[in-house]
Amino acid sequence: MYRTPKEHFMSKQELTRAVISEEDINESTLPLIEDVLEKRLDKVVTILDCKKNNSTGVYNEILSMVEKALINIAMRRSNNIQTAAADFLGINRNTLHNKIKKMKG
Repeated sequence: MYRTPKEHFMSKQELTRAVISEEDINESTLPLIEDVLEKRLDKVVTILDCKKNNSTGVYNEILSMVEKALINIAMRRSNNIQTAAADFLGINRNTLHNKIKKMKG
């Protein structure tokens, strides 16, 4: 998704409003998202638990998966521009570069 220069400086709430229509936004939106995420994570944990061969533990495995997914999303949304992706994620560009390097290697 291409973001205009103005969108790079929009707050999270402003970006949320741009994505979700005004009538869908209320104080209960975030808890609903958290509920959906928790239900999905519960399914993932069940799958990982069935494997029983993950030496890093479920916590580290999940964090690794989420980090990789967020980086992929950020890179797509920024048209593979690492500086913009790092800004989107709220991390330093060098940190993002190192994480991408670690993911590929």
